Amino acid sequence: MSQARFNSGLAIRRSVDVRVYPPRPKRPGKPNRRELETQLASLQKDYAELHTAIFEAAQVHRRLCAPRLVRHRNFEIANEIFAVRHLPGDFFTVEETNDGAILALGDICGKGLAAGMWTTHLVGLVRAQVAATSEPASIVAGVNRDLCRMGSVLPLASLFLARLDPITGIVEYSSAGHPPALLLRASGNLELLSEGGMLLGVAPAAPYVCGRFELGAGDVLLIYSDGITESLNHAGEEFGYARLEAQLRRAQFGAADAMLFSVLGAVQDFAAACPLVDDMSLAIIRRDIH
Repeated sequence: MSQARFNSGLAIRRSVDVRVYPPRPKRPGKPNRRELETQLASLQKDYAELHTAIFEAAQVHRRLCAPRLVRHRNFEIANEIFAVRHLPGDFFTVEETNDGAILALGDICGKGLAAGMWTTHLVGLVRAQVAATSEPASIVAGVNRDLCRMGSVLPLASLFLARLDPITGIVEYSSAGHPPALLLRASGNLELLSEGGMLLGVAPAAPYVCGRFELGAGDVLLIYSDGITESLNHAGEEFGYARLEAQLRRAQFGAADAMLFSVLGAVQDFAAACPLVDDMSLAIIRRDIH
């Protein structure tokens, strides 16, 4: 092969083998200390604003609910709510009407901010129905019907709603899938109250019925959410109905707020250091002996 042909072939081969490599991307430089401090300060500010917003939302929830201690003639009504995450999905309200006081304890299925936001809506539905009627079964049916209109986004909820006549002591109630309330008579007899119907949000035309009883002198009505009975200890055992009844009996002759904190204290002692598994709400209604 002549030198000319060799040079010619080499030139062609070089022209064919030429590869174009993309330039290497430049590695971003590590953020300096000042940039890190700026980012940290921004995150701390966002966290503080979020914490403030959650605190303010919790205050709104508290104002939507009844005061922790209410008196109607010779009836004491004490209540407390504990949230497992940020905002509780439970509520307790007392509404005055010409026919007596309407008591409502509700529990949204779920926890945290979403449940807390739904609580506000459900309280509004209850108040709208109370403005139209004081008949417990009608109120619960109306709340259920309005809630079902929300379509696929609606949550399920339980509700125990009662009308108390503070003059006669007659109580009419309706329970929408709620844990049975405990009625402890001054004589020591215990009654479970579960008349009503299914959970709210299941079927728009679901029927609800009323139960009726008289809250006599020294009698106690205890309404609660399932977060009370489902509280767990380190062995995975639930607090349960039997312990709830036993603690109620032990505290029976105290004032309503003393009974309330006696029961809550028993639940907390049982759970010890175990975290809450659900929001807890409890209401005690007691008629004075004298």
